[in-house]
Amino acid sequence: MAELAAPAVGDWDFPRGTASIELMTRFAAGRGWPAGKLLAATTLSPELLADPAVQVDARQELAVVRALAGLDGSDATALELGRRYRVTTFGIFGFACISSPTLRDAMLFALRYFDLSFAFCIPHVELRDDRLTLELDDSRVPADVARFLVLRDLAAIFTVMSDLLPEITLEDLAFRHEPSAMDAYETTFGLRPRFGADACRATLDPALLTRPLPQANDQTVALCAAQCDALVARRRQRSGIAQQVRERLVRLGGVDAGMDEIARQLALGTRTLRRRLTEAGTSYRALVDEVRHTLAEELLDTGVLSVEDVAYRLGYAEASSFIHAFKRWTGMTPAAFARRFRAARQAPPGR
Repeated sequence: MAELAAPAVGDWDFPRGTASIELMTRFAAGRGWPAGKLLAATTLSPELLADPAVQVDARQELAVVRALAGLDGSDATALELGRRYRVTTFGIFGFACISSPTLRDAMLFALRYFDLSFAFCIPHVELRDDRLTLELDDSRVPADVARFLVLRDLAAIFTVMSDLLPEITLEDLAFRHEPSAMDAYETTFGLRPRFGADACRATLDPALLTRPLPQANDQTVALCAAQCDALVARRRQRSGIAQQVRERLVRLGGVDAGMDEIARQLALGTRTLRRRLTEAGTSYRALVDEVRHTLAEELLDTGVLSVEDVAYRLGYAEASSFIHAFKRWTGMTPAAFARRFRAARQAPPGR
């Protein structure tokens, strides 16, 4: 079995537009949930969210996902959310896919520009004579939202594929987790999945790859590809400052050295650093929180350090301040997170 093409990125931590966050806030509002709680998990204002030119760090979207899953993290909600992602949600990237000559061309384009998507699970598409498989890799996705994002992402991918080629169907569908909300699965994918498998995997008829797409237009695809090239280059260039700050905070073990000190290390003025981080859709405080959150989970996962030890290593004067921050990040205490993570690691395959 050969991979159709490798995705452009191998991890979810790439900069994004705001369309997905805006979609999730509308989804929450439509259900009567406090949509403001989702936006409060980020450093974005409503004005920034409405600006299509703004890009955000992936962890901002992850924070919104966590807030939404905290309101209702059920399989049915994740699948319904995924169905809201239509080809038009992805802007010029989606327009290029729908204008591609065939489904194969659309898939190749999507993999080539995968960092223009909003996915967290990385897709791998493999082809042999009698089978076309799409497998989602969630190994790098945080464990507390992995199941929710697997379902959201696969539902979104299948919905977009149906926009491209309305007659598309799945031959088989498998998930690692145990079943729940079967009606929602059948509504989303058109079949009853298998559960307890070794991976999240969808199987299609390879003959679908050569089907011409209804809105194919070679000239449009060429124009869109040029714009996607420019957009990817611009995002990667503009995301550099956030990564530079993040790297320095990681070297400090998450200890907050102060924005003035980080600016000095980067040979920038503090005001310039603040402005450039705002342009990147983030802030110094958000990056400190992000690094501390990531390091806290890694340190707790060792099972060696106490909550007090982790708090001290991250620069907190008191463990209570760290516990409060951790609950804000994850919705649970550090001790509860450590117990849950160890239990997930020790669970038998397929559970």
